[in-house]
Amino acid sequence: MFFGVPYDQLAILAVGLLAAGAVTGILAGVFGVGGGAVIVPVLYELFGVVGVPLEVRMPLCVGTSLAIIIPTSIRSFQAHKARGAVDLDILKAWAVPVILGVVAGSFIARYAPPAVFKAVFVFVAGLSAFRLLTGKELKFGKGMPGTAGMAASGGVIGILSSLMGIGGGQLGNLVMMAYGRTIHNAIATSSGLGVLISIPGAIGYILAGWSKAAAYPTVAAIQFPFALGYVSLIGFLLFIPTSMWTAPLGARLAHALPKRQLEVAFGLFLLIVSGRFLWDFIAR
Repeated sequence: MFFGVPYDQLAILAVGLLAAGAVTGILAGVFGVGGGAVIVPVLYELFGVVGVPLEVRMPLCVGTSLAIIIPTSIRSFQAHKARGAVDLDILKAWAVPVILGVVAGSFIARYAPPAVFKAVFVFVAGLSAFRLLTGKELKFGKGMPGTAGMAASGGVIGILSSLMGIGGGQLGNLVMMAYGRTIHNAIATSSGLGVLISIPGAIGYILAGWSKAAAYPTVAAIQFPFALGYVSLIGFLLFIPTSMWTAPLGARLAHALPKRQLEVAFGLFLLIVSGRFLWDFIAR
């Protein structure tokens, strides 16, 4: 036993986290996403193995995902900014509403039942899967919307991303491309959303789950030193090394395989994950 957790459960969790980190890094390199769509469902299954109750499992997965995204989002944003590909005007217009949306999402996380997190995940992942599998893009017009439209879209991106545990890249890309921006410009600019969302989001989930550890004294996985609030420290520490190591491999893979083939593969993965959470949502 280590801090009340059996060694076999710790071994399963550690190996699973390292493997999932490797897969997340590859997907991040291939698709330019932060990996939250992969991190959350993987953590959900792994935390179930070590006995984390359903009442706190989804917010623990989401908060941990946001913490994991912090270093990769900063690195990605710096790389895109160095190339001059980031539209800073869009980020400035989105900054305040996105952060306010994240704060609202963190507040919701403190009181919302698990079904809320699953419903958000199913909606966003399902929408992304539909777009990837059909190859269809939304078209709202040319040129980004005005002040009110940017504020509204930024707030929605912040809330949904903080409840799903993603860096906002998928939603940011969706909005920007719907208003006529190129995929390269959308990806580069959306990388900045990861910084705006992940840092306040992780802090918000630590605060939101701070009192939950006392409510489940026998569940070691949500107690310090394994976790701070709704952020798993062991998940954070084990996910990052392998994801950072395999991200360049994913970038090389993106140039070696047909783009459409990769889109379909990722779309099918999101569809399966959405179905998994939808079934869990209906069954309970």
